[in-house]
Amino acid sequence: MSEITDFDALRGAMAENAEQPEGPARNARAEELLAAAEKLNIPLAVIEALGHQLKVYNYSSEKGKMFVPFARLLRMWDERPEDFDEYETHSLHWVFKWVSSGMLDQPHIPLASIEKWLGEMEHRYRLAGYSERAVRSAEHSVAAHVGDVARAERAYAAWLAADRDAMADCHACELHGQGWWQAELGRDSEALELWRPVLQGEYACAHEPHTALASSLVPLLRLGRQDEARANHLRGFRLVRAMESMRGAYAEHVEFCALTGNEARGLELLAERPAYFTDDGHPQSKLEFMSVVALLMDRLTALGLGERQVPGPAGREWTARELAAHARAEALALAARFDERNGTAYVSERARARMAQEPLVERLPLGVRSVRPVPPPAPPVVAAPVAGRPDLPALLAEARRLSGTLRPGAVEAWAAAARAAEGVELDPRDRAEMADHEAMALGPEGAALFERAAGLYAEAGDPGEALAARTRAAYVRALAGEVDEAVAAVAGPYEEILALRAAGGTGIRQTASVLMGRARILMRRAHEEPGSDAVRAEAEAAVREVLALVDGRTGEDVRLAARAAEAQAMLAEPAGLAGDLKTAAELFARGAAAFVAAGLPWFAVEYEARLASLAHHLGDTAEAERALRAALEHGGAELEAPGRAQLHLQLAEVAGGRDDAVEAAEHALEAAHWADEAGEGATLGAWARQQLGGFLLRQGRWAEAAEVLESALPDLTAETHGDGAVVQTQWWLGDCLSELGEHRAAAERRLQAAEIARHWPEQHDHATLAHLAGESLGQAGLAAEADQAYARAGALWRELGNVHGLVRSLRARAWLALRAQDGLAEARALMAEAVRECEAARETAPDEESRDQLVAELGHTHGQFGDLLARSVAEGLEEEAVLAVLEEALSQVVRSAEVFASLGADALHSRTGAELAAGRLEADLGRSADAVARARGVLAAYEGHGDDENGDEETGDSEDVRARRAEAEQLLRLLADRPDGGSGPTPLR
Repeated sequence: MSEITDFDALRGAMAENAEQPEGPARNARAEELLAAAEKLNIPLAVIEALGHQLKVYNYSSEKGKMFVPFARLLRMWDERPEDFDEYETHSLHWVFKWVSSGMLDQPHIPLASIEKWLGEMEHRYRLAGYSERAVRSAEHSVAAHVGDVARAERAYAAWLAADRDAMADCHACELHGQGWWQAELGRDSEALELWRPVLQGEYACAHEPHTALASSLVPLLRLGRQDEARANHLRGFRLVRAMESMRGAYAEHVEFCALTGNEARGLELLAERPAYFTDDGHPQSKLEFMSVVALLMDRLTALGLGERQVPGPAGREWTARELAAHARAEALALAARFDERNGTAYVSERARARMAQEPLVERLPLGVRSVRPVPPPAPPVVAAPVAGRPDLPALLAEARRLSGTLRPGAVEAWAAAARAAEGVELDPRDRAEMADHEAMALGPEGAALFERAAGLYAEAGDPGEALAARTRAAYVRALAGEVDEAVAAVAGPYEEILALRAAGGTGIRQTASVLMGRARILMRRAHEEPGSDAVRAEAEAAVREVLALVDGRTGEDVRLAARAAEAQAMLAEPAGLAGDLKTAAELFARGAAAFVAAGLPWFAVEYEARLASLAHHLGDTAEAERALRAALEHGGAELEAPGRAQLHLQLAEVAGGRDDAVEAAEHALEAAHWADEAGEGATLGAWARQQLGGFLLRQGRWAEAAEVLESALPDLTAETHGDGAVVQTQWWLGDCLSELGEHRAAAERRLQAAEIARHWPEQHDHATLAHLAGESLGQAGLAAEADQAYARAGALWRELGNVHGLVRSLRARAWLALRAQDGLAEARALMAEAVRECEAARETAPDEESRDQLVAELGHTHGQFGDLLARSVAEGLEEEAVLAVLEEALSQVVRSAEVFASLGADALHSRTGAELAAGRLEADLGRSADAVARARGVLAAYEGHGDDENGDEETGDSEDVRARRAEAEQLLRLLADRPDGGSGPTPLR
């Protein structure tokens, strides 16, 4: 670190330190700089160093340190005010506000001292000629802190009534403070209306909208405005994440997680900021943080997760239950210190109320990656005991009711009956049904249990049901991949059931069960051998046999109605295998409708989902969307999380395809939520988050999109999702970061994506990403790196034969070169190369449209060449050299206008823009008459154009026309205001 030997070096070092992240390291450097300033023996240097130290303390967790440098500054002001320049005089009075609010946050400072300080502030502001606005704002803070609502309301009214002046907080901070008070009084709508201009970006500062976004979360939840709360959390947390001084706002985001069922994300937030548990420099924000830590830990404990390991103060491991007790004790101890200082119980009452909050939303999906804590399983629910034992007859009756009507929960009901029957002697029928339904829950592993059930049914005297159970055993073997074995295994039960039915030994329901099982197995084989017409025909015949059996015989028997509906839907499968997608779609629709008509809508979901897929392939997006919505509706509460996630993700794709990014984002959000619930967050959930980020980006919701995309990236892999998805996510994220002004981070994302795309056979994406990386690197001030990226892009554009990309990369490099010392020659050479590339490509253009596009590119290149030359004129150059550069610039801009003129009316705006640029250069060169003629020529070019509200198809919309006219009229006024009326020479710029 170089030694500071003069005032300029000190100022440079302070400016550099001000750009460093908040925290102890920056504070320590400020202390070193103060020591260096004292050695310079310049009073103003010490004043500025003290002001810098005070500022970095205020924007850190060591706010309590700012009182010492301020006291020294105030003493220096009282002794020698002439040592302070205008800026430092203003700053001294400005930080009175920081000190007054900072005293409130330190419970060791007596309330009497704070009131005395408030009077001192009022006195000094009056002497300096400032209004009472800032003073009354500070008084309101004191009154609100101690719970004196009457005084706070009086001060609030006086604050708003006083004139805004140079000491008033910025609009953003004032509106935040005013909204905070309204929210404290329970006036959530009024608070949000006050915050609206800040939340919408009309006003901003170093800490806004950061704090307004955080403060808005609970009021929005209380008002039921959950979508806005979610958006403000994603936007706001991104802003406060890296700012050490914003522990209070950070706490509000943790609180939001605790109140919305996002406990896992709350834990992630705590893990990111371990120092917040122990930093003591700002007791007020520590009280706020520990209060919400207790709230979150209590929530986890209530969910049965009290013994879960959680992040906490360093030095030991913590369970949620232990941290809850620790955080509550810390918060209440801090609150007690404030109350002892204030002489009230107000701070403790507020802390207790905050820790006692109940969730406002059971679960608010956020779209970001987070695994919900899973509580231990609840003990099984059984019927009320009779004489100390479960009511087994009631459980059996309920299980039979559910299974007999195909209602959801039948398998679980039979499992409950089986648990209750442990140690009880049952008849074979009861044991058969229990084994049968236990096997259903096992899926492909249930074959042996189905066979056992078959034996019990036979023992119970029901041979038809025994054959049905054997058929189910054969079918699950097919599900396990043993299709040929299943075909062989079902042959016997099929022949036997037909004979039994003919002899009157079983009913239609059991017969239909065996026939449907056989049809399922044969259809499974048809899918394995899609090219075999014979196999497909056999499967179709088996399905039609089911229909022939039950058609017209279902009556009130819902199970037979289900067989008929399934058979109708199954007929779609051979049609699909044969390539008749339209017929397959119609049959799936018919089967789904039959399930709905039978009062079994949840069974329709599978076929509506398959119908949607077919409709999508057929290009019928309206039918696809209808089917997907029907599937969600019919699935209802019975639809399992993976299926719900898939349906929402498909609806997101459909809505995105019709450019409804808002609805598409809603479905992608739901898809991400249900994928997480299903335990598929790293696979299906990552897809959903990637899509959600893209749809948020399309809406211009950059911060939210960035949070979601960053959350998706860790789970997106080339192996699972394809490298195209990874590249697209990095690309989108780079776009978001660029819009947010995070240019270095945007460049990193774009370069990472470019590195993957580098290996693709088609190199257009690689070239585009390299070009975008160049833009970001240039905006980040990394000129050399930006030039390398543009050069890489240019080489790729050249290989691809993309002249437009090549020319734009050359122009970008020219502008970068101009920034460098003695870089004008290189900049000229690059612009000249861009011109040559355009001219050469124009001559070999394959068609008129391509030629016109290249001509337009040439016009823009000449225009930029002229602009670059004009901007290269530096102060101190000889007049002759300046004139020569401006002449060259004018020739390029005139050439630009001529090139655009060759394109006729289609390039009118571009031509007039070049004409006005030429006019301004002519004015600089003292050719006022030529400049006037150009401006008048532009006005004449727009006579009769763009006067109506709808604009003009030929010349662009009326707004563009008005803008050009305004530029021309401004140039004419500038020339007319000169002493010679615009006819004499113009002083050089």
